Amino acid sequence: MTYVDVAGISVDTRHFIGGERVSSPDTYPNSSPIDGSFLGEIARGGQAEVDQAVDAARAAFPAWAAMTREQRGAILNRLADLVDERTDAFANVETMDNGALLRSHLRGVMPRVAHNLRFFAHYAITDLGHPDFDTRGHTNHVSWDPSGVAGLITPWNAPLMLATWKIGPALAAGDTIVLKPAEWTPLTASLFADLTLEAGMPAGVFNVVQGFGSEAGAALAAHPGLSRISFTGSVPTARKIARAAADNLTPVSFELGGKSPFIVLDDADLELAASLAVEQYDNAGQVCLSGTRLLVHERIAEAFVAAFTAKAALLRQGDPRDPLTDIGPQIHQQHFERVRGFVDRARSDGAEIAMGGTPNDDLGGLYFCPTLITSPAPNSEIVTQEVFGPVLTMQRFSTDDEAVRLANGTEFGLAAVVVSGDRSHSEAVTRQLVAGTIWVNCFFVRDLRAPFGGSRKSGIGREGGTWSFDFYADVKNTVVAPTGWKE
Repeated sequence: MTYVDVAGISVDTRHFIGGERVSSPDTYPNSSPIDGSFLGEIARGGQAEVDQAVDAARAAFPAWAAMTREQRGAILNRLADLVDERTDAFANVETMDNGALLRSHLRGVMPRVAHNLRFFAHYAITDLGHPDFDTRGHTNHVSWDPSGVAGLITPWNAPLMLATWKIGPALAAGDTIVLKPAEWTPLTASLFADLTLEAGMPAGVFNVVQGFGSEAGAALAAHPGLSRISFTGSVPTARKIARAAADNLTPVSFELGGKSPFIVLDDADLELAASLAVEQYDNAGQVCLSGTRLLVHERIAEAFVAAFTAKAALLRQGDPRDPLTDIGPQIHQQHFERVRGFVDRARSDGAEIAMGGTPNDDLGGLYFCPTLITSPAPNSEIVTQEVFGPVLTMQRFSTDDEAVRLANGTEFGLAAVVVSGDRSHSEAVTRQLVAGTIWVNCFFVRDLRAPFGGSRKSGIGREGGTWSFDFYADVKNTVVAPTGWKE
């Protein structure tokens, strides 16, 4: 079976290599987290398919790299238009595949896919550059040259949108691509691949190999034909990729896990703080940036809990295809058990479960109730390790120094949220936080011109704006002397 019907849309389940569909001897089953329904058998790639895809990408690279930025940008803009025309199809397929809210896919996620492509196409043409500068009469000129084949290994929580954070700048920079989507959510990458040819992208510029991380992912990470490897996912997987890439000295960019603090200072607007805190349950807690550690000043802690639980009680959990649903399922049974295990161990360690803490028995399946754990043991796994589910912890602090110590007290440094009613107070705290992104009195405001990435074990490198091109391109400086010319 090479095609499956998902929400009335036909999706090819084979790899996309060199502009053609390629089968594998083996397949693996893919099911919907919404209700466990079988979606189809997916081609299971490995070394042979990765070799074929890298060869195709290397063959396509010279011609793609030789195009002007404007020529590549025109193709990326046509591709973005095609995505926009098929927003409903992409949204419905991805909702079935990863269980995220259909309304979010329709209103924000899929439009962001097209926006990512347009942004980087435009940025390469109009904003990527550095003023020439003088050294003792010599002119320095900085340029960004295509680097080669980029291997992209992407996550399941927002599959296509997060993939295009990488696809957009890599293609705009003149690189060709081999994409390995997450094995649990391969379908929208396959739909996207079809559109690349329709947009006029030459065969081999964009390739997709499906399969497991231990097979296709490992083969891609270790491939000597890559010039770049970009990965979004977990710290343990990043370690494996880094070891494999090291043998070839392939540069890597990693966006990894987070255990971000959500700090509520004693001068905060409590209604705002509670509303923003409830937003941390977005996508059933499967968001790396979420401020899952609520750090609340002891003076307002009781009032905050009351406001938070009142708002959280209004959340509706259920089928993500229902426009009234606020929280859907976990992605997979394996991940569901991971989330439940964290909560069960915290309970056994004596933490108080103030809200939730169990599977949703009314829904069954992979639905876990939004959970708030208070008074967790200091330095316990529930406050130091990434759960990646609808599970928040709450700790109290009495001074700003204590809040900062708690906030910086994990191995991560991806993001942070600070809620405060005083500008100078918030600035004094944010200056001391270790994080790649900090939101003050807001959450999830993301501009592609800004750097995005993590400190500590939350990542290596930054994405966005020029930072993306610094990674996907070879940055070159040409120094021109004022003498020696014959004219």
